[in-house]
Amino acid sequence: MEGLLQLNTFSPHRLLQPLLFHQKTFPMVKIPTGFSTIRRNCGNMERNDTVDFRNVDSIHKQESEMDWELEFLGELDPLGFQAPKKRKKREQSSRLLEDTDGMDWCVKARKMALKSIEARGLTRTVEDLIAVKKKKNKKKLGKKDKISRKSKVLEEEDADSNEDIELKGVNPPADADHLRRTVGMVAGGMFEEKKGKTMEAFVQRLSQFSGPSDRRKEINLNKAIVEAQTAEDVLEVAAETIMAVGKGLSPSPLSPLNIATALHRIAKNMEKVSMMTSRRLAFARQKEMSMLVGIAMTALPECSAQGISNISWALSKIGGELLYLSEMDRVAEVALTKVEQFNSQNVANVAGAFASMWHSAPDLFSELSERASNIIHTFQEQELAQVLWAFASLHEPAGPLLESLDNVFNDENQFKCILDRETFNYNEERVVENDGDLAMEESSGSPDLNFNRDQLGNIAWSYAVLGQMDRVFFSHVWKTLSHFEEQRISEQYREDIMFASQVHLVNQCLKLEYPHLGLSLRSDLEEKISRVGKTKRFNQKMTSSFQKEVARLLVSTGLDWVREYAVDGYTLDAVLVDQKVALEIDGPTHFSRNSGVPLGHTMLKRRYITAAGWKLASVSHQEWEEHQGEFEQLDYLREILKDHIA
Repeated sequence: MEGLLQLNTFSPHRLLQPLLFHQKTFPMVKIPTGFSTIRRNCGNMERNDTVDFRNVDSIHKQESEMDWELEFLGELDPLGFQAPKKRKKREQSSRLLEDTDGMDWCVKARKMALKSIEARGLTRTVEDLIAVKKKKNKKKLGKKDKISRKSKVLEEEDADSNEDIELKGVNPPADADHLRRTVGMVAGGMFEEKKGKTMEAFVQRLSQFSGPSDRRKEINLNKAIVEAQTAEDVLEVAAETIMAVGKGLSPSPLSPLNIATALHRIAKNMEKVSMMTSRRLAFARQKEMSMLVGIAMTALPECSAQGISNISWALSKIGGELLYLSEMDRVAEVALTKVEQFNSQNVANVAGAFASMWHSAPDLFSELSERASNIIHTFQEQELAQVLWAFASLHEPAGPLLESLDNVFNDENQFKCILDRETFNYNEERVVENDGDLAMEESSGSPDLNFNRDQLGNIAWSYAVLGQMDRVFFSHVWKTLSHFEEQRISEQYREDIMFASQVHLVNQCLKLEYPHLGLSLRSDLEEKISRVGKTKRFNQKMTSSFQKEVARLLVSTGLDWVREYAVDGYTLDAVLVDQKVALEIDGPTHFSRNSGVPLGHTMLKRRYITAAGWKLASVSHQEWEEHQGEFEQLDYLREILKDHIA
C-alpha cells in the first residue's frame, strides 16, 4: 500500500521517465508455463535496467513449446499443476523407479528419439500424445444455473455438430499412423497380440455354422427378421445378434438360413420403397452391413441352393453393378458346386443377378445352361424370360438351353398371349419342396406358355443378341407377338417405348440378317412400332466426357467426321459418311465389370452395323486410359483407323 501511495504523489513530468527499480532483495515469483512453475528472481536487476513487458508473452510461448520436450526427456514433472497431496502420492509411488532414473542409456535413447521426431516433422503429433490436460475446478451450480447452462448447450448443439464434421475431415500426417502403431507395440507387442487374439476369437465364433444349435433361438431370430418392416430394422436385428455372438452367445442363432434371409429381406424392403441408388450404396457401406455380407460369404458353402439364390439376388439389388465384385466371384465359385440342386427359380435368380451386375461367370453359366435344359418343364414364363435375358446380356452361349426349348415347345398351339398388362405373380421366395412334384410335372406332357407382352419382347431381344433367330422357339414367340397389333402402344409410357424399341430392333435384324425366314412385321405394324420405338422421350442420349475427349482429337485427324449419326435404330458416335466408316466410343457400360468382355447389347450393335455395310472401329475406355497425353492418344486413334480409311 505504501508503494501505491507513493505512486499517487508522482508529478506528471516524472511519468514520462522510464520505470526504474532500486536494487533490493525481492522474493521469488512463480510464473506458470503450461505443466510446471518456473521461478524467477525479480530483484536481481541493475539500477538502470528496464522491464520489457512486450517480451513476456513470447518468452512464455517459447517455454511452453519446450515443456513437452522436457517432459518427454523426464526432466519435467507433468503433474506439477496438481495439488500437493496428489503430487506427494505420485512421488511416493514413483520411488520404486528411483534406480531407473539414473540410467544414462534411457536418457540418451529418449534424446535420440526426440531428434528423430523433430526430423520427421511429428513434433505436434507427439505433443498431443504426451500433453496432459489440466483439470479445471468447476463450481457447483444451483438449479437456476443448471437450467441456464442446459439451454445454452441446446442452442449451441448445431454449431458443435458442424465442428465435429469439420474435424473428421482433417487428415493426420502420414507418419502419425505409423507412430501410433509403434507405440502400440510397447511391452513386446503384448497389446497387439491380445487384440489379434480377441479378433480371431470373435471371427471364430461367427464362423461356427456346424455343431450344436438352439432351434428356438434360430426360429425367434428368423421371425424378427421377417417381421422387420424396413431395411434399417432388419440390419439392426442382425447387428445386435452379431454383437451378442461376438460377446459369447452360444450356440449362435446365426444359421446360414437366417443370414440369407436377412440379406434377402433387406433387399426386398429396399425394392418395396423404391430406394434410390445413392441411398442403397450408402446403406451398403455401413460397418454393420459390411459385417453381415462378410459373414454371408463365410456361410455360403453351408447354404442351401435357395440360400445361394437369395444372397446373389440380394447383392444385385443392394450394390448393383458398383459393389460386391469379389463377393460375386465367391458366389460363382460356391454355386458351381451346387448347380445340380438348383430349381428353375434358383437358376433364373442367380443368372439374373450376375447379368444385372454386369459380372461375367462363363463356367457358372455353362452349368446353368445344362441344368436349365434338364428341368425345362418346370420353368415359369417369367423365369424363362429372365434366364434368356441374363444369357443375352452377358453374351454367354446357351446352346443346351435353346436346344431344349426347341424340343419341348415345338408346337405353336403351346404359346398363348395376354393382351392386357396382366403379369403373373413371380414369387422370388418360391421353393420346390420335393422331387415327387417335379416328376409328376415332367410326366404330365408338354406345358403351355402364357406370356405377357413384355416377356415376349425380352425373349425376342435375347434371341436377336445371341444370333439365334432361326430357331423354332423364337419363331413361335415372334408369331405370338404379332397378336399385339390390336393393342394400343402409346408414346407416353416408358414400358410401351421400351417394348417398341426392342421389337423394332429385332424386326430390323430379321430384315437384315434373316430375310429368308419371312418373319418381319407387316408394314402397318412396323410403322406403328417404329414411330414409338424411335421417340426420345425416355431415351435421351447422354454424351460422356470420354466421348467428348475422343471427338475433340478426331478433329486433329483432318477428316470430315460427323457426330451422332443415325443408322436405323442405332446412333453412331462418329462416322465418315463418304467412306462409310463408323467409330464407336465405348465407355464402361459396354463391358463386363470383371472381365472387360463386351456385353450383349454392344455385340448386337457391332454385328448389326457391320451387316449394314459399315466398316466399324471401336475405342474402349480401358485402352484409351493406357495412353497418356494427346500425342499418344492421337497415334492410337490413327492406328485403329488405318485399316478402315482409304
